Amino acid sequence: MNDLHATRLDLLAGGTDARTEMERAIDISRSAVCQHVFTRTMFDEALQSASTSDPASRLAGLAFTAKDLFDVEGQATPAGSAVLAHAPAAKADSPAVARLRAAGGVLTGRTNMTEFAFSGVGVNPHHGTPANASDPAVPRIPGGSSSGAAVSVASGAAFIGLGSDTGGSIRIPAALNGIVGFKNTARLTPTAGALPLSTTLDTACAMTRSVRDAITAHEILAARRVTAGNAPLAAYRLAVVKNVFFDGIEPAVANAFERSLKTLRAAGARIVEIDLPQLAELGAINATGGFSAAESYAWHRLLLERSGAGYDPRVAQRILRGATMKAHEYIDLINARRDWIARVEAVLAPFDAVLSPTVPITAPSIASVAPGAERDEEFFRVNALLLRNPSIVNMLDGCAISLPCQAPGELPVGLMLWHAALRDDAVLAVALQTERALQE
Repeated sequence: MNDLHATRLDLLAGGTDARTEMERAIDISRSAVCQHVFTRTMFDEALQSASTSDPASRLAGLAFTAKDLFDVEGQATPAGSAVLAHAPAAKADSPAVARLRAAGGVLTGRTNMTEFAFSGVGVNPHHGTPANASDPAVPRIPGGSSSGAAVSVASGAAFIGLGSDTGGSIRIPAALNGIVGFKNTARLTPTAGALPLSTTLDTACAMTRSVRDAITAHEILAARRVTAGNAPLAAYRLAVVKNVFFDGIEPAVANAFERSLKTLRAAGARIVEIDLPQLAELGAINATGGFSAAESYAWHRLLLERSGAGYDPRVAQRILRGATMKAHEYIDLINARRDWIARVEAVLAPFDAVLSPTVPITAPSIASVAPGAERDEEFFRVNALLLRNPSIVNMLDGCAISLPCQAPGELPVGLMLWHAALRDDAVLAVALQTERALQE
């Protein structure tokens, strides 16, 4: 499946045109592989926009999708919920949507998501759950919370899936669907016009089919240029943190990760195993509920009082945990995080990027975690495993990218490259070379 870059070159060479590519994207969007992917579609408008697009623009009239929590002018922003289905229409596009459109992208629809973005599994009891694009034989979870956005990219229905990442909501579905997901340093992209989960941790970012497309999407969303360079892998010093990231890891993920390290070392990468004992502190730091619980409760408390029965019970349960956090505990959390970040950054400073499994498991079946109290225990077990690795980067205020690293015929496995805040360009530079090595 071509990425955005290859398709745009084909457009410029006259090998295809934007309307043809849009028709192809819409056909896929209407097919069984995209069942439950969209909460709202704009196919007629998309065809018209593609037909009049500028092939020389950065996105050349090609399709992108937007997670249901981003404002789109004239539409409600339900964020995957039932309780906001009839909310007032947005008066303007969110900056993220506006920037993609200004770059020549064409929005084809709003994508399904975990209600209010509060889970890494991707199950939605209101709109159905989009099945992972990687396994037609077994309906598997898509990962969340940007579930529909991931499947739209992995299936070929879109070149860019705009989403958000608070604890892994871009990287988890990217890993489970076998695509690329880049979570930039949060402050680089505007989150205005996006319904918040945690104002401290939320990041507006995207999923794509390649690292070079991830760079393009990030440059547009952040209104900046990436300086990635073209140095070989041997020019970078990489770390592997052995504690925490590998707890509970499935053999398939462990094998894919070790195989990737072997490939990278053969390509010249210098990889050092390190300890990061500060990771053991996160449980105590977040013991009172963490930022997502506190900040989501602040936003939802009145809506929960009015319409709590309409919430996904699993989401409401996590939001309500924030009701018990005291002001001094929230301030202590802010201060503890600041101190923790400084100490972790000091350990990571000598390295260009850190390598970890994005998540320690492959995608389980939807049936095993579908809505129902009898499956709650398994749902929360899977959710905790999926969120654990990527959420460390959010707590660090860092940046990270997930690349597919599975062998042909295997279920998707994500390789995460990450670092501290504002190390985005170095991480992307390493990712370009890593992707190249893994594909050779």
